[in-house]
Amino acid sequence: MSRVVLVTGSTSGIGRATALRFAGRGDTVVFNSARSVEEGERLAAATPGSFYVRGSIADDAEGIVAEVVARAGRLDVLVNNAGTTRVIPHRDLAAASVEVWREIFEVNVFGTWAVSVAAMEALRASRGAIVNVSSLAGVRATGSSIPYAASKAALNHLTMLLAKVVGPEVRVNAVAPGLVDTPWTADWDTVRGFVTATAPLRRSGSASDVAQVVLDLADAEYVTGQVLVVDGGLGLVT
Repeated sequence: MSRVVLVTGSTSGIGRATALRFAGRGDTVVFNSARSVEEGERLAAATPGSFYVRGSIADDAEGIVAEVVARAGRLDVLVNNAGTTRVIPHRDLAAASVEVWREIFEVNVFGTWAVSVAAMEALRASRGAIVNVSSLAGVRATGSSIPYAASKAALNHLTMLLAKVVGPEVRVNAVAPGLVDTPWTADWDTVRGFVTATAPLRRSGSASDVAQVVLDLADAEYVTGQVLVVDGGLGLVT
């Protein structure tokens, strides 16, 4: 049966690849973004049975979910992909100001929590699933900045805690990608060179690699509370 799938932050990168992969299986996909309205509407128009909902998860989580349910009648899968970062060398403590921490946590943790809570009634009704898009930075001492890494570590623990209390109706899991080739990382040539030379699979990831695992977790009916690292084996050797 076709499912209704909301993918937040889905106009580019991992979110876009994930939404299109669900759509390719016949699911009704809801594209979402806070700013890229034209691209979101274009993607929805080009994807049969899908639609676009504008909204920031940090500011209008309830409104996003309400519009999805009003238009589609249900919600079966929530992919919490929307996120933000700031590239700050870990040693530059002064640059990682409290304001930066608030900015990142507002989206990556608080926004994700707000959307999940807003969607819970609909997901319980459909015995659905949540898949959070985390990061290898939440598992290991790495990442674009310390505030970003800490936000993803919080998201990983949030995943486990939420899974513990919303079962059996709703399953909650997360993917934790390593370096993935997206618009965010287009100029990260030094990091990409390191990953290519070091990781057992000898390449950085693609958005499609991560999207496949998101779909697998959404389908896995006896898996919950897990954070699945998708890094080409980089964590085995670093």
